Amino acid sequence: MSKKFEISEDKKKELLQEIKNHMKNPGPLMPILHEAQRIFGCIPIEVQKIVSEATGVTIAEINGVVTFYSSFTLHPKGDHIIGICLGTPCYVRGSQTILDAVKDTLGIGVGETTKDGYFSLEAIRCIGTCGMAPVMSIDDSVYGEVDVMKARRLIKEARAK
Repeated sequence: MSKKFEISEDKKKELLQEIKNHMKNPGPLMPILHEAQRIFGCIPIEVQKIVSEATGVTIAEINGVVTFYSSFTLHPKGDHIIGICLGTPCYVRGSQTILDAVKDTLGIGVGETTKDGYFSLEAIRCIGTCGMAPVMSIDDSVYGEVDVMKARRLIKEARAK
């Protein structure tokens, strides 16, 4: 079952307090959206409406910012984030094949979360470990010289934890 997004009164109150704090400063939208992402884990339209009502910024403008920057997400992410690097050194060494295999293994596409909410999959551009290409990450752990078999093993091990 996929994660369901809910807005609790406590989280809404926390966001409204953060908005109030940031409205005192110039250019408050980005810090407010970062706080919303921290509080809710994502910034779906329901959260965007709260921000819009409290700041006077249109939902269209807020949505444009949220969908433009990759650090923001519209949907809840899984408990664990798998990233496959598609930067040039990784891509040349086969990371697209690894990404395709991981998508098949998890049954999801890039930017999606497994039905059980355990994994989300991201295509990342570079994590600075080009000498170990191709590279994948699971949460804060980075794995180098990955092939399809190693990727599947790492996912299986992460699921077993």
